[in-house]
This record gives sequence, structure tokens and C-alpha cells, in this order.
Amino acid sequence: MTTYYDVPADLLITGLTEKMSSYEKVIAPEWASQVKTGTHRERPPVQDDWWHTRAASILRKVAIKGPIGTNRISQEFGGVKNRGVKKNKAVSGSRNVSRKILQQLAESGLIENSMNSAGTVNHGRVVSSVGQALLDEVAHSVRGAAEQKYPGLERY
Repeated sequence: MTTYYDVPADLLITGLTEKMSSYEKVIAPEWASQVKTGTHRERPPVQDDWWHTRAASILRKVAIKGPIGTNRISQEFGGVKNRGVKKNKAVSGSRNVSRKILQQLAESGLIENSMNSAGTVNHGRVVSSVGQALLDEVAHSVRGAAEQKYPGLERY
């Protein structure tokens, strides 16, 4: 069976974006058309479905790097801020966007909170069994396109 580790991220996220539009709890808020995705951006996103694309990307990142929290997710989507004459500086992405998408994914049942009983610092969100099944299903469906785009992939 093909897993989400076996296909490239661009094809997996494209396939997940189409599936995310079918979840009624993963919807863009009314302010999503005017919001910037970080202080390093000058304008809001121009794509109409950027919220679902970001949700698909966050689901993939939670599956790969989980347990992971809002702060680390926002750092993953950060970038370089142009500060004019001063040196450029690395900044985080919008924590509000990351937090809202994580909440929507949790309400949809795709991720869940991880509470470690040993009391260590490994708190955060992990992918649920429903989210794991969705990721593997989409990975299996895009496997053919991935083998056409990347010919060496069929050996794996």
C-alpha cells in the first residue's frame, strides 16, 4: 500500500486539497480573503482555495512531524522579512491562520491532541486514524501521476 511518505509533497497536497473541500468543517472564514499569511508577505494570497491548500499542507506536516503545535506550524510557514535598509530577518507565519486550521482539522476528526502520560514536552497534535487513512488513500490515488512525473519513483 502506498503511504504519504512514498509520493512527492506537491502531488499529495494537490490531491488533498480536492478532498478538503468535501469536509464541511474545513471552511475559510470571511476574513480569509483579506488576511496576509505572515508579516513577511506584502499581500493576501490570490488563489481562491488557498485555505484548503494550507489545510492539506498542515495535515501532511502534522502527520510527518507530529506531535506538533501551533507555534511550530507557524514557523514552518514563515519566511524572510524585507526590512528595507536593515538586514533581512526570519519571521513566523500567521499563528491565527495555523491555529484556526488546526482547530478545523481537529473538529473534522483528522487530527487529535497528544497528551503524553510521562509528563515530557511531547505535547501537540498528531494525525488520527481517520486522517492517516485519508492521507494514504490520496497517496495511493496520486501514485500513478507521481510515477509519470518522476520516472525513478516506480522502483520504490
